[in-house]
Amino acid sequence: MENLMSDQTGSKVLHWNMRLHIISGIARGLLYLHQDSRLRIIHRDLKTSNILLDSNMNPKISDFGLARVFGGDRVEANTIRVVGTHGYMPPEYAVYGSYSVKSDVFSFGVIVLEMLSGRKNREFFEEQHHHNLLGHAWRLWSEGRPLELMDSFMRDSVIISEVIRCIHIGLLCVQERPDDRPDMSSVVLMLNGERALPNPRQPGFYPHEVGSSTSKHELSSTNEISISLIEAR
Repeated sequence: MENLMSDQTGSKVLHWNMRLHIISGIARGLLYLHQDSRLRIIHRDLKTSNILLDSNMNPKISDFGLARVFGGDRVEANTIRVVGTHGYMPPEYAVYGSYSVKSDVFSFGVIVLEMLSGRKNREFFEEQHHHNLLGHAWRLWSEGRPLELMDSFMRDSVIISEVIRCIHIGLLCVQERPDDRPDMSSVVLMLNGERALPNPRQPGFYPHEVGSSTSKHELSSTNEISISLIEAR
């Protein structure tokens, strides 16, 4: 899917109904991994390049090389070896090595905002400010201008209320605190219009919330590949 997102021709092919179809399919796939599978699976490296599309544009989550499997009631864990891709990792994982199903929810939210805007979080640049894509989306939302986030290539095919709902859901998924993010069962209901949407809080890595210049440098990397970091002792 990454090739379609990074190419203007591909972006033109992805009209609104198709993007919504892909977003909904990824959500259902994550719901299966987190809840409906016999064992709970946390992907830990969910990103556009790990979403494959079949001939009918149905999304398939791929590359489970970094995934972790939980049994029983276990829902979270910690590691000193942080692996994943900058731009998709949530703050609690990138900084503290803490991961859970809410880590995948954060990554899903990034993908949603990327699909709506046609722009990549780790490559995002806006002359008017220094925010990443998440911060840009939050700023537009806070100023009552959410539709300015929308990819110009799909403007003629959109249903405005659906776009705003998806932006809202994307922002809920990338909130700073894991406890504030919805689980995937709630996300699926929200996408179907079957659950009310609470007001989102500011996203992870929003500049005012980053505690140190080191964190800012590490978390704004444009590295395209998966990374492996060892926390300082």
